[in-house]
Amino acid sequence: MIQRTAASSHVHPIRPYTDADLPAIVELSLLAWEPVFLSFQAIFGPTLYARLHPDWRASQCAGVEGVFRDRERYTTLVAEREQQVVGFLAYEIDAEAARGEIVLLAVHPAHQNAGIGTALNQRALEELQAAGVQIAIVETGGDPSHAAARRTYEKAGYTAMPIVRYFKAL
Repeated sequence: MIQRTAASSHVHPIRPYTDADLPAIVELSLLAWEPVFLSFQAIFGPTLYARLHPDWRASQCAGVEGVFRDRERYTTLVAEREQQVVGFLAYEIDAEAARGEIVLLAVHPAHQNAGIGTALNQRALEELQAAGVQIAIVETGGDPSHAAARRTYEKAGYTAMPIVRYFKAL
């Protein structure tokens, strides 16, 4: 499917994930989330950060691979530009509660601010609505490294509910 967004005149093919996409998705996730983990390191300080994220790259790879391999639980989408994976999104549905949750969304840093995240989000919201979902949920950080993510979700019409989560090294 070709997706056009108001944020960009570019065309973004969005399609279901295939197993051949996994290496590109894992690599993209590391590039996209590296600034987030650098931000976490600055926020938490060395002791707490080391306890929370002793090897963020390994846990990031495992987490992303786990989501994309679990096709029963998650629906996964890929955005392409010139036959290259430039973004991805994964969501899950709780049919009993009529809720859907975006669990992963990332855009390659070289392709950010081009409407790709918005297009992925819009496609997922359309699919959720078609599946009978009445509420869509997404969670992201309140720190500066998540500002772009917050803008993407706000553009998609989500309502923010500030939540504070505290951490303490023991």
